[in-house]
Amino acid sequence: MAETTTEAKPRKLLPISQPISVLPTDVARIYTHIHPILILSLYYLCFPSLVADPVTTLKQALAPLAHLQITYCVVCLPPSKGSSTSPSTSSATPKKKKVTFAKPIAKPPASLKSRIIPAVFSLFLSLSLSAPLLTVILILFGAPLTTHFWHNLLCATHISLLGVLPLFYVHGVDARMWREISGACLPFDEVWGGLVGSILGAWLGAVPIPLDWDREWQKWPVTIVTGAYIGWFVFRYAGGYLLRGKRIEFD
Repeated sequence: MAETTTEAKPRKLLPISQPISVLPTDVARIYTHIHPILILSLYYLCFPSLVADPVTTLKQALAPLAHLQITYCVVCLPPSKGSSTSPSTSSATPKKKKVTFAKPIAKPPASLKSRIIPAVFSLFLSLSLSAPLLTVILILFGAPLTTHFWHNLLCATHISLLGVLPLFYVHGVDARMWREISGACLPFDEVWGGLVGSILGAWLGAVPIPLDWDREWQKWPVTIVTGAYIGWFVFRYAGGYLLRGKRIEFD
């Protein structure tokens, strides 16, 4: 008799997150287009002094960058609602049905305080958690440790404010969502595109450093920060429009 063998295929956990949409207000729709231009203009104005004195310039640019990012979150993005509002992983109980029914008709928070507090908390998490982690990653990828510690920390802090702060604001500290983020499983939107672009841009920004051109702008971490800002700018728009809803595929 012929034996039939069935191979057990591993179950693939499908991500459940959805793209983040800009708040449905006229101010949000306008400012979401103005914001990237303001950020890139700020960096363009700082670039000459960045080449001359990277540490001082990066330190002085943190406050305006943080202010612009907080303004973007408060004006344009919906704050995190917590980790228990998703209907896809819950059983059908009357209490949870009410939450599921109310979610589609929820309106943007009317209170300014209800949006500012999560934005400030997201800033704190970005500075205290993701910036040190990104600093370690930069060092592991070859950044000079003993001679350029402040360069590394400030570079990582700029990347964190660009890409991670809005993620904390819209997703909070939900462990399920951060598993998707760490696995690069989120669908593209403005927020996720900004993080992907800043990291990819920083990585590509390292290419000119070893080239034997002897230019001042080649010194660490000018090209890294420049690549992060340009990558953030490009992928923020691409994530919001061209790539919206698509996910990074790992074959």
